[in-house]
Amino acid sequence: MTTKNKSTYIDQIYCADALTQLEQFPDQLVDIIVTSPPYYRQRNYPDRTQLGQESTPQAYIDRLVKIFGEARRVLRDTGSIWVVLGDKYSRGGLLGMPWRFALALCDNGWILRSDIIWHKPNAMPSPVKTRPTTDHEYVFMLTKQNDYYYNADAIREPHVTFTEKSRMRGGRGHFFKRDGTPENGKNGGNNNLHDARWDQAFHPRGRNKRTVWSVPLSKFRQAHFAVFPEELVETAILAACPSAGVVLDPFLGSGTTAIVARKLGRKFIGIDCVEEYCQMARRRLEENLPPTRSDE
Repeated sequence: MTTKNKSTYIDQIYCADALTQLEQFPDQLVDIIVTSPPYYRQRNYPDRTQLGQESTPQAYIDRLVKIFGEARRVLRDTGSIWVVLGDKYSRGGLLGMPWRFALALCDNGWILRSDIIWHKPNAMPSPVKTRPTTDHEYVFMLTKQNDYYYNADAIREPHVTFTEKSRMRGGRGHFFKRDGTPENGKNGGNNNLHDARWDQAFHPRGRNKRTVWSVPLSKFRQAHFAVFPEELVETAILAACPSAGVVLDPFLGSGTTAIVARKLGRKFIGIDCVEEYCQMARRRLEENLPPTRSDE
């Protein structure tokens, strides 16, 4: 680890092995980590240090634990990590790689705060006939401690109860009516009920974010693979990164995390071991976004 001023690391893309580069960063450098590591045995990248081609699932998980162990030092105590990870079939069986990863990090001292289902409405069709077609991945939110930064209001969803999508028994005709809800029945005395004034129980900005996110896959014409959806990254950053905070992606790929961070007024740090992807990310930043002010 070097002793350079922390500001020298900001808004930079490093072409390097994730662990090696993280070891060069100072403690408490970033507010949030949003990333999607290369999946186990899914794609062979043109770099000898690449992650994902380990000989066994356990070797892959062990390497991830080591990388995120170093990332833990770089992350501020009030920070969180948001990790997207897909699964893998081997010899007809699902390996359960996302949960192996999440539980291994918990064993290493992380706190698992939420498991989120990323539903892909435009997932690729599959010819498989012996099981359902997979159209989801996991997003894990983990923290270093119980006290951390989280802005629930920034990612609230529209209420459903007062809309045509409501599936409440009896429809919505009971709202605002005495005895319209079961306060006086078997639930009498339940403090969670509101004497038919359910409107008072709902936050004016919307309901709390749910754990199933339906977000389409994104495409970028210069990349031959599907890229990180901006909406997925945006939700994590808005929820868990303070204004003008620093976002780190140690597996930056084509640069989506850095681009979203800049769009939202945050700073970024990106790492990727593939020079082609680093160049791609830098081009995308230059083409789509003005540089940040040096005095911010």
